[in-house]
Amino acid sequence: MARHPIDDLAAFLAVARARSFTRAAAKLGVSQSALSHTIRGLEERLGVRLLTRTTRSVAPTEAGERLVRTVGPRLEEIDAELAALTELREKPAGSIRITAGEHSAEAILWPALAKLLPRYPDIKVELIIDYGLTDIVAERYDAGVRLGEQVAKDMIAVRIGPDFRMAVVGAPSYFARRPRPKTPQELTVHDCINIRLPTYGGIYAWEFEKRGRGLKVRVEGQLLFNNTALRLKAALAGLGLAYLPDDQVEKHLADGRLIRVLADWCPPFPGYHLYYPSRRQPAPAFALLVEALRYRR
Repeated sequence: MARHPIDDLAAFLAVARARSFTRAAAKLGVSQSALSHTIRGLEERLGVRLLTRTTRSVAPTEAGERLVRTVGPRLEEIDAELAALTELREKPAGSIRITAGEHSAEAILWPALAKLLPRYPDIKVELIIDYGLTDIVAERYDAGVRLGEQVAKDMIAVRIGPDFRMAVVGAPSYFARRPRPKTPQELTVHDCINIRLPTYGGIYAWEFEKRGRGLKVRVEGQLLFNNTALRLKAALAGLGLAYLPDDQVEKHLADGRLIRVLADWCPPFPGYHLYYPSRRQPAPAFALLVEALRYRR
């Protein structure tokens, strides 16, 4: 059988994984018609249909699924080895895709990137803010950021931040009309500013611990957000109590704009880790980023 160009196989894998010619063409930087022509040519040379096409969807056939399972990992290994050859270049280069939550991106990733990238203009970083526990292999990310306790065992994990605590805070104007809670259970009668996290299946239940006793409290309030910045603004405006990382409220506690409660129920917990597949052969640009992020006490 004639040898098939790797580019044609890579094009097929892009369509099969994206389940869309439109998205795959955009990712590959080609037209949909050119991509469709490439796939038809590959199917004709193989003598088997690889994709089932309808007006609304694209899906791999049984033969296509087999090709994804067998050829996909091998092409990834080839890509990794070719990326490793950039060690021969004087300056590291390449694109790095990372998924992270808002807090880790602002508190840890951004300060490191702001120092690293000006020194290495050939490195490009795509940082996607996502609260879900993303499958970085399936979604084609180079790495992700999670708290230490959330990293899967089959991943390489590199600590990139210190332990930190959560803080329950409210503005003086809020506490002028409401008593300060002394236990987490008392939060159920307070106006609390909620957050929706896909990793927890919806609205996040505030987590507490004291002397080894863990406790989750589902709170209620007028406001529900899916980011940190607006929760902080709402707390500063006196609209309710917020549950936030302590580094984000530290300056507001110091200047008296916020008051902390239930501090004895918020112990430190493992900080953020960068994680990536254990089989990965790190490219020089990625290895450089890992070292820039690595937490040193």
